[in-house]
Amino acid sequence: MSAWAIVANNEPLQAIEQAPLHPQGTEVVLQVTHAGVCHSDLHLWHGYYNMGSGQKMMLADRGVTLPRAPGHEIVGRVVRVGPDAQGVKVGDERIVFPWLGCGQCEVCLAGQDNLCNAICALGVRQDGGYGNEVKVPHPRFLVDYGDVDPAFAATLACSGITVYSAIRKLLPMSPDTPVVLIGAGGLGLAAIGMLLALGHKRIVSVDISADKRQAALEMGATDVVDGSAPELVQAIHAVTGGPVKAAMDFVNISSTSATGLEILAKDGRLVLVGVGGGELVLSLAGMIFRPRSVMGSMTGNPQDLRDVTALAKAGKLKSLPITRMPKDQANTALMTLNEGRAVGRIVLV
Repeated sequence: MSAWAIVANNEPLQAIEQAPLHPQGTEVVLQVTHAGVCHSDLHLWHGYYNMGSGQKMMLADRGVTLPRAPGHEIVGRVVRVGPDAQGVKVGDERIVFPWLGCGQCEVCLAGQDNLCNAICALGVRQDGGYGNEVKVPHPRFLVDYGDVDPAFAATLACSGITVYSAIRKLLPMSPDTPVVLIGAGGLGLAAIGMLLALGHKRIVSVDISADKRQAALEMGATDVVDGSAPELVQAIHAVTGGPVKAAMDFVNISSTSATGLEILAKDGRLVLVGVGGGELVLSLAGMIFRPRSVMGSMTGNPQDLRDVTALAKAGKLKSLPITRMPKDQANTALMTLNEGRAVGRIVLV
């Protein structure tokens, strides 16, 4: 079985042979049919995250070994089940929750697997969707997506639950409250669809790309702002009518996070979602005289995936733009994303 894997950082992916996976106990093995291409795959390819102040978090130092097949937005078909796996059978087609934890700590037992300190995520610590097969420890990590387009369903495992979890951190808020979304890549567009599915009406998308601003309008954003505007804070306020109560940063580099903080009103909230890297400098007295909240948001949990899939199955959640590419074009897909040319999501099939 072949997998497209990172064998060396910043070098082309290579096709390698992958041994069949054998489930034990409650484990389930799925053959991958669809795999989304996410910016996190690029960080794995580069081998590090920018932590600001010149510091890098090297993934090799965190136990990530190569070769590794990336891909954590996965839809697959069940091909083998362990003797104790219940509620799933060979042939079932499911979305795979990829953010697996240790399964034994208090966090995992509470259903917050994505927050486990011993994360063993598919496509990071284990081979993911660019491979032929994946294995999950229990059927609870599989979600039936019904009649939803499987390419769109795959994106729910990361894009979908990530934006859903981030939006929940801004609630409650009036449907007419302007929400500013910085970045109109895959996550930013998915957030527009999620806000609309949850009944929100005022959505302002900010991006430096005209094509991505147009995609944001087509997704349902009420307004767009050119992220390269020389007086960006004022440009955003001109659209929102002044400082805002809610913003999300899907880029999350030093400049975008500073903008996100500066556009906030008193008691406003900024949720950091992207992992572009850098640092945010705070005026400590300024946080008193204009009190605001800044919080991070890390993917979502298995219940989030079930909730988001239910919205999609009910027809309430609009798909972001999807480009399908054969799995053997994984290198082309990854470089298209790396060069900023992808609109929406690329899904390998």
